[in-house]
Amino acid sequence: MVEQTESYTEVPEPASVISQVVNEIFFNPLNLILLTICGFLTYKIFFAKERTPSSTPKSQELPPLKKRDMTLAELKHYNGMGPDNRICIAVNGKIFDVTKGKRFYGPGGPYYAFAGRDASRGLATFSVEAGSEEYDDLSDLNTMQMESVKEWEMQFKEKYHYVGRLLRSGEEPTEYSEDEETSQDQNLKDGEKSGREHSEEKNKDE
Repeated sequence: MVEQTESYTEVPEPASVISQVVNEIFFNPLNLILLTICGFLTYKIFFAKERTPSSTPKSQELPPLKKRDMTLAELKHYNGMGPDNRICIAVNGKIFDVTKGKRFYGPGGPYYAFAGRDASRGLATFSVEAGSEEYDDLSDLNTMQMESVKEWEMQFKEKYHYVGRLLRSGEEPTEYSEDEETSQDQNLKDGEKSGREHSEEKNKDE
């Protein structure tokens, strides 16, 4: 009869394991360097972050541009490159201050070609190109294109501040008083409301 012998593996004590780990970390140069790097990164993430402000200050918004009519030559000055970086665009004979949309119409934006110009034809033909140097009466646009221009005009009225009219060559500008400015703003809002109501009624009828 063969005797079975049991073999026992000696289990190291916890204190001995910890001692081996500590020795491996602190007495191995490579591990010590890695530990130092980890500690530095931890400090940068959790402690250095507290020194930076939680939020960056918002850029100060410009006050609304005073009501005034402009020629194309005057409109060009509002292309986002002036002293105050203000941006204006004309749509269907009306000028709008689009400075708050500078990520679209400012330098480097996808529609910067419209800045300081009449964007009507470009919007009507889905072309992001600089407008004409002369006043464009849009008389050659077809019905669908003119409808597109009017829809863009309504969207600009809802989003941006109305400044004034785009003047033809030789046309005299309007002298706006404070009362006229307020009245004109209200008329624009009433026009927007009427347009939306008409559109809703048309959709119901359909």
